[in-house]
Amino acid sequence: MNTNKASTVSLLAVTAFLAASFLTVHASIAAEAYDADQYGPQEPIVWSTPTKATFNHQHHTMDAGLACDACHDEIFTMEQGATEKAGDFTMKSFKEGKYCGSCHDGSTAFDSATQCGSCHSAPENPIVFTYPVKAVSFEHSIHVKQGGLACEACHKEVFAMKKGSIEEAEQTGADAEDKREYLEKLHNKYCGTCHDASQAFGYLTRCTVCHIGVKGYSALQGGDQKKEENGESKH
Repeated sequence: MNTNKASTVSLLAVTAFLAASFLTVHASIAAEAYDADQYGPQEPIVWSTPTKATFNHQHHTMDAGLACDACHDEIFTMEQGATEKAGDFTMKSFKEGKYCGSCHDGSTAFDSATQCGSCHSAPENPIVFTYPVKAVSFEHSIHVKQGGLACEACHKEVFAMKKGSIEEAEQTGADAEDKREYLEKLHNKYCGTCHDASQAFGYLTRCTVCHIGVKGYSALQGGDQKKEENGESKH
């Protein structure tokens, strides 16, 4: 009986030792110091032009095993701000195989036109449309975080990735019937692609979810003004 107990205690001790050794090794690997000279800047590179995008060197060098000269200087000039100054750091250029598109072509790495959230983040503040009616509010977070939709679910097949593109669309006359027909087509073309009472609630119901009206718009503007007065950013 005592022999069995001793064997059990010994086995538990060995198991505990092995588990502790395993955790120590993995903790040591995880705590490995990041070598900026070998892997590039540890802090993400954030572009603001033509739109906000974030790039992480570690994902490409330390994790994916790429050397610095895989991208520099043939694809990206080793000079801060050079890409933005070039004026062609766009999705169109990526599609032509420039910049990120030289690898993110759907073959070497995921296509640059997909997995938008890997580099871009959805706006935190509501998008407020003031034309053709004032005002309609759209929340990205409801659709992306709560609804689980990817950016490409709406962009660019439904909504062009260009600020003001809807307001710039062809407008209608003052006739009430013409305006109603125009607004119906507008709903069907945009939000109505999902809000058809099948995939999501129909756009002819629960109107106040999005339509905040003139009073709602004024209240929203007032809130933004207070933020500015308090030194807070609207973005």
